[in-house]
Amino acid sequence: MMSLAERTKREKVHIIGCGAIAREILAVCEANGLDHIDLVCLPAIWHNTPDKITPGVKDAIEKARAKGFERIFVAYADCGTGGILDRLCEEEGVERIAGPHCYSFFAGNDDFARRWEDDFTSFFLTDFLVRQFEAFVIEPLGLDRHPELRDMYFGHYKKLVYLSQREDEDLQERAEKAAERLGLAYEYRFTGYGDLASALKSA
Repeated sequence: MMSLAERTKREKVHIIGCGAIAREILAVCEANGLDHIDLVCLPAIWHNTPDKITPGVKDAIEKARAKGFERIFVAYADCGTGGILDRLCEEEGVERIAGPHCYSFFAGNDDFARRWEDDFTSFFLTDFLVRQFEAFVIEPLGLDRHPELRDMYFGHYKKLVYLSQREDEDLQERAEKAAERLGLAYEYRFTGYGDLASALKSA
């Protein structure tokens, strides 16, 4: 006879997510009463090292199945894996969020694609990246130590686009300062949670 814990794990959806969108996943779950979600997040810093994502997701899938979870959903877009994450998901029989990256699914994949010709020279930030601008942009590029490298990294960009999940004046001010620091024009777009919400609800 199946134990209560085993039945619970079969009924729950185990989500393997990027730590950079953990806050947003939890917000969507709370707003939509998705209390059947079991969330584990992988390191957000892998946003800068996409080669670590697929092995990390594979390991997380194996651990989830070893614990008895049957329904697994991957809360990553392709995120720079070049299709390797898709191959893993196909092999493991799990789904992931549609889209090339979080900027796209937050904006809405269809809308992001329509705007791409105009946005081709844009540098994007999300709520998470505004909060972690120093740790995820400035420090990894060495701009805290060598600000003269700014134009080498960002000389081909024209604007910084802040794709905002929550309307927060403090984050907007910080995003505008980030644009100034990078020498880029600033544009603010409130997206909400975009396709993330529908993906989680359908998972």
